[in-house]
Amino acid sequence: MENILITGANGEVGHGLIPKLSKLGWGKAIALDQNVLDEALKPFIAEFIQGSILQESHIASVLTKHKVSTIFHLAAILSTGAEKHPQIAQEINAQGTALALEAANAVAQKEKRIIKFIFPSTIAVYGIPDLETKEKVGKIKEELLNNPITMYGINKLYGEMLGKYYSNNYKLLDGKGNSHIDFRCVRFPGIISALTLPTGGTSDYAPEMIHSVAKGQGYESYVRPDTKIPFMVMPDAIAALIQLTEAARDTLTRNVYNVSGFSLTAKEIEELLIKVFTNASVKYVPDPNRQKIVDSWPQDLNDSYARKDWGWKPEFDIERAFSDYLIPEITNLYK
Repeated sequence: MENILITGANGEVGHGLIPKLSKLGWGKAIALDQNVLDEALKPFIAEFIQGSILQESHIASVLTKHKVSTIFHLAAILSTGAEKHPQIAQEINAQGTALALEAANAVAQKEKRIIKFIFPSTIAVYGIPDLETKEKVGKIKEELLNNPITMYGINKLYGEMLGKYYSNNYKLLDGKGNSHIDFRCVRFPGIISALTLPTGGTSDYAPEMIHSVAKGQGYESYVRPDTKIPFMVMPDAIAALIQLTEAARDTLTRNVYNVSGFSLTAKEIEELLIKVFTNASVKYVPDPNRQKIVDSWPQDLNDSYARKDWGWKPEFDIERAFSDYLIPEITNLYK
């Protein structure tokens, strides 16, 4: 039983994570979001705080009042929104993460305990210079080509580095080398959810296409048909967060872990959909700015560290993702 704080609770990941934590009986969940909490999430939340992640006092008071032992820091402005409003993204994604880490560290030091800080990151931290390099690199490891070209990627890489800093520099006086902040980061590919609509990620051409086709509408893709990046479905993304959180500290050899599910092109997504939705119509009208972004992301992720250290293995490959999750769930959603 743990008391948990989830920032950015209203987002896509929050909608998947919060009910799952409740089902697993993890204990009291406190949610923080700048908007009113979605009605669908209210049954799973013990307390909701409406406010900005930039108000550090919110976090510190919750951590102390409820003896929170784990923070899922989901609050963020995603890639497309961050490019439109870089200053706001800098404040929420970078300053917000810094304030959350500082509040957690201050409380943990004062109360002489450990707080887990779970941080979802992204393939946007990579910056591949050209398509030839992208093809040559293939499955990319965590340390390679961390040269993001977007504000979102820059912010997330900063968050990763800052989390490692807190984890490495504020030690408990317990003789065991433990830190006050137990920072653990999952570096995600594009995430596709059947139950919630996309909210501003540059990889959202995949879920947008699936949802539009299922509704009987055509779709105009803002990327080329040969665009290839890694994806995973939401159930696997939630499983990865939970598995890393539950992993014993002494089994972890690093703070940041790649995870992945499958890789496919935009055209391959269309072809899978046409098998079911025979009247589907997809056109490709690439947007130069968004195309440049996805071209700088890898076509696949090497997640061997996650597999070795904490037994990561996705439940859904391409076939299962579409046949067992996306197609039936989305079809039912719009029935």
